[in-house]
Amino acid sequence: MRRREFITLLGGAAAWPLPARAQRPDQLRRVGVLMGLAEDDPDSKARLGAFRQGLEKLGWSEGRNIHLEVRFALPADEQRAQMLAKELLAVSPDVVVAQTTALTAAFRRESRNVPIVFIAVGDPIGAGFIANLARPGSNLTGLTLYDGSVAGKWLEMLKEIDPRVTRAAFIINPKTSSFPLLARETETMAQSLAIELTLSTIENAGDIARVIESFASLPNGGLAFPPNATTTANRDLVVALAARYRLPAVYAWREFVTAGGLLSYGTNFVELFRQAAPYVDRILRGSLPAELPVQTPTRYEMVLNLKTAKALDLNVPAGLLAAVDEVIE
Repeated sequence: MRRREFITLLGGAAAWPLPARAQRPDQLRRVGVLMGLAEDDPDSKARLGAFRQGLEKLGWSEGRNIHLEVRFALPADEQRAQMLAKELLAVSPDVVVAQTTALTAAFRRESRNVPIVFIAVGDPIGAGFIANLARPGSNLTGLTLYDGSVAGKWLEMLKEIDPRVTRAAFIINPKTSSFPLLARETETMAQSLAIELTLSTIENAGDIARVIESFASLPNGGLAFPPNATTTANRDLVVALAARYRLPAVYAWREFVTAGGLLSYGTNFVELFRQAAPYVDRILRGSLPAELPVQTPTRYEMVLNLKTAKALDLNVPAGLLAAVDEVIE
């Protein structure tokens, strides 16, 4: 159940510069979209629906003045992502949209000229996409997934929902561009909470299973899963292992909680896609990506699976329950 709306992201459209060159909105324009989910994933439909709704509100109607070329690739499948990026650029789009760092990088390797709007990139500066948030200075702009401080919040929530936790495994692929930033923030919070932190690096499903099994051999443990392509591609495995070893776990995305995970704290992807529409609109009307400020979330949504909490014999604190945006029962 929803308890508050996802608030407007920082640096809204009002701060954007005027179009650099005039464009006729009634001309048929092509937009390439590379999704970071499988085509049959229900979340793909919801996110694309929000993107289309955002465009329609700005005067863009499919079949009349805009055509969307949509492809689907899991971020961990680099070969497929690169192939589809080439395929989308081959249709001469006016702008392309990429979800996640890996898919944005695939477009970036292919073109330094076609405007690229990214969605849910963790650290666009660290990834080399832009010069700074206020003035990207390249053919890329868009919306980030989080700021670094959110990493500490995952540990804080883990301790709040299960005060018995004195050990935590922070499980992430070290190739994730924001890994250094997230690791620093997590280590700082772990010290303040008197939690023994283990930075567990993984690159495949076998690594995930080995790390969790080993960590579960000692008591009072909990898991934190920051955003990365490896755990996303193995979402069901991650959730199943946490349940098998009865480990409380906090995730960055609600999709893990809808799959049976305990608790998530992160950005609402549907809203991110809706917020991407004004970027595409401004670019199609003549603005340069280099001059459109990158937006960073200032508020995140919290999702709790109450059934999973009960299965772990957890008494959810009243304060935490009151702060939750959505409860899955």
